[in-house]
Amino acid sequence: MSKQVTEMLKGTLEGIVLAILSGRPAYGYEITAWLRDQGFSDIAEGTIYALLVRIEKRGFVDVEKVPSEKGPPRKVYSLNAQGREYLDEFWRTWSFLTERLEQLREGGG
Repeated sequence: MSKQVTEMLKGTLEGIVLAILSGRPAYGYEITAWLRDQGFSDIAEGTIYALLVRIEKRGFVDVEKVPSEKGPPRKVYSLNAQGREYLDEFWRTWSFLTERLEQLREGGG
């Protein structure tokens, strides 16, 4: 992954993870695996876990501990109402930015 992609991803990864959780609850490894399947191959699992802790502290997700066959219980994250509001705002901001960037690319300022 290029340095530019990495830098741009820093500003959007939180919204991407919230968008994943808007589809269904998931635990950290599932989210990391999904991102890697989508081409974000350089994302470290630790990055996702740190992000999940952060969005949990901000109150955007509910967490349920679910028994695991392979070790300690897994923390399964699901998007709550506050997280949905934040995600809606993220998409509005995303649309605003992409529209403006597209205008710039097409030669208008």
